[in-house]
Amino acid sequence: MINEQKERDFIMMRPMKLAGSELMFGRGCLEYIRTIPEKRIFIVTGGSSMEKSGTLAKVESLFHDNGAETTVFRGVEPDPSFKTVGEGAEAMKNFRPDLIVGLGGGSAMDAGKAMWVYYEHPELTTLDDLLTAKPFPKLRKKARYLCIPSTSGTASEVSRSVVITDDEKGLKHGLGNMEMMPDIAICDPEITITMPPHITAETGMDALTHALEALVSNRANYLSNILAEKAALDIVRTLPIAYKDGKNIDARELMMNASMTAGMAFTNVSLGIVHSLAHAIGGYFHVAHGLANAVILPYIIRFNSAEPYARKAYAGIAGLLGQEDLASVIHGLNEALKIPANLSEIIPDEAGYLKLVPELALAAKNDGCTKTNPIIPEPAQFEELLKLVYYGK
Repeated sequence: MINEQKERDFIMMRPMKLAGSELMFGRGCLEYIRTIPEKRIFIVTGGSSMEKSGTLAKVESLFHDNGAETTVFRGVEPDPSFKTVGEGAEAMKNFRPDLIVGLGGGSAMDAGKAMWVYYEHPELTTLDDLLTAKPFPKLRKKARYLCIPSTSGTASEVSRSVVITDDEKGLKHGLGNMEMMPDIAICDPEITITMPPHITAETGMDALTHALEALVSNRANYLSNILAEKAALDIVRTLPIAYKDGKNIDARELMMNASMTAGMAFTNVSLGIVHSLAHAIGGYFHVAHGLANAVILPYIIRFNSAEPYARKAYAGIAGLLGQEDLASVIHGLNEALKIPANLSEIIPDEAGYLKLVPELALAAKNDGCTKTNPIIPEPAQFEELLKLVYYGK
């Protein structure tokens, strides 16, 4: 018995890594690009928002000022597909970059990470090759990775994780390994000024979910709790301000810093079943990730409160906000951000949703985030939770 306990304790011992080798944050820090030594720069971005805002042009100009050559891979979709990852990796093989840049929201940064792995390891050809690789492929023989986030939510810039969608099945697959921690993160709040209100709301709630799930993770520790608590408090207080006035640079800066800090917490201690459910629902019904998290979060706070340590942690956050019930705080925050109270307002196909509940439950049960939730539900419990978040009762 003693040996078994020692083995469990050893498994839970995980070294903390808060970011890559260079972490820049604060207004104007995009200028740090001028100091980066690499000369062949491959930029991965999404739709047209980075071009319309002028951010892409500014990033390229800063690299060019430093004597570097740039090329841009455009069109990474929300919930990036493996097909897109493959196309980007092939483009990398032709260009041979020594620095890869993920510029934009979480999708662009995640896609860039996955492309990076396939660029460094051309022997990997399928999504399953990456998902099942043991040991995880070593990176940085060909290139380093830089993230420049345009939203305050995913924290992919300080995260070891990616979420890639299987083209054939439409399922989202999450994968995490410290090899994929970006080497450089440049978190300049001025880039987020042009974010529309609904994206501000959804990405902000994604960041809040990261903080609150890290806080009650069964791997939570002294340091992750400090990061998660501070991030959660700042997001609850600041997100409504950034939502109402996107040009408020003080609110934008605090949101970006809080998102980054929540990312440092969750990438070390993982998440919980809000993410498990959001991954499953998002994969089948293509609900935006942050939106799904926002709707699901208060219901899971109540569910997890059956575990004493989680209930205490939630009560602590609520108390610091001058409230008693954290789930009610989140419901009220969602209402202020014009986020629906349940999924039926987002997914009107009730029959289609209910038909898929057993399949969604199994997908959530098998999601990697489930194992660090305070309570590990069985499939039948997941089915009940899926109905709860749909109807809101």
